[in-house]
Amino acid sequence: MVTPFRADGAIDFDVAIELATYLVAEGIDGLVVAGSTGEGSSLSDKEKLELFACVAGAVEVPVLAGSTFADTARSVELTRQVLDTGVTGVLATTPAYARPSQKGIAAHFAAIANSTELPIMLYDIPSRTGRKIASTTTIDLVSSHSNIVAIKDASGDFVSAAHYKSVLGDDIDLYSGDDSVVLPFMGVGAVGLVSVAAHWAAREFVQMVESAERGDWVRARAFNERLATSYVFESSDLYPNPMPAKAAMRYLGIDVGQCRLPHSEGDDTLDADAAKIVAALQASRG
Repeated sequence: MVTPFRADGAIDFDVAIELATYLVAEGIDGLVVAGSTGEGSSLSDKEKLELFACVAGAVEVPVLAGSTFADTARSVELTRQVLDTGVTGVLATTPAYARPSQKGIAAHFAAIANSTELPIMLYDIPSRTGRKIASTTTIDLVSSHSNIVAIKDASGDFVSAAHYKSVLGDDIDLYSGDDSVVLPFMGVGAVGLVSVAAHWAAREFVQMVESAERGDWVRARAFNERLATSYVFESSDLYPNPMPAKAAMRYLGIDVGQCRLPHSEGDDTLDADAAKIVAALQASRG
C-alpha cells in the first residue's frame, strides 16, 4: 500500500488506517507496508516501525513489513525490531545498487532470515536492484531456512520461476510482482500477486485470480483485458509508481497526499488520467 503523507510531508497515520481498512474491504487479503509502492526508501526506520504498528493494529489480514535495505546489518537490525509491531511477516528485497554476487545475495537473505522468527517473502525485482535472484539461489535459501516461505517475483522470468517452483513445490508460495503478468505466473504455479493497481482494482484482481484457480481461463482473461489500461497507467517514465496510485486514491476520496522526493508531485494531467481510468473501471462493474 502507498504511504499517505500530510501537506507538511509527515506520515498521515489516520489516513493510513483509512486506506488499509478500505483495501481490505475491497477484497485484499494481505498488505505490504513500506515497500517500493510505499516509498520505503524515503522513510526513516522510526517512521517505518510506527507505520508497521499502525497498519497491523488496524486490520485483520496479514501485514508484511518492508524492513530491508541494501545494507545487510541495518536490514537485520530493523527486522529484529518489527516483531514488536504486530506484523505478520517481512518482505525482504534483493540489495539494490550494490550488485552483489549470488553468494552475496544468499548470505544477505540468510542473515535476515536468521534474525527473526517471522515468515519471509523474498522480493526479486531486477529492474530496481540490478540483480536477479537465480533460481538455484531461491531453491537453496528455501531449503535451508524454514521461515523463507514465499517469493514476490517481479523478474518476468517465467522459466526461472517454473524451475524453482517445480523443485520446491508447496515449500514456496509464488506471487507475481508485476500486475500485467499475473496470469502467466499463475500458469507456472503462482497463488496470486502483490499488486499496485489493486489500490483501485482489487475486485477485478480477486475475480481474475479466483477464475484462474478454478481453471476458468476464459473468464480470467476477460478480467485481465479489463485491467489492461490500469497496467499501462500504474507506472510510466513520466509518472512512475507510486504517483499514479496516489492520484487514484485521491480521486476515490482517500487523501493520501503527494509523494516525497525523489518522486515529484502529481499534476492536473495525472489526476485527469486517474479519474478516467478509475471511473471507467467502476462503470464496467455495472
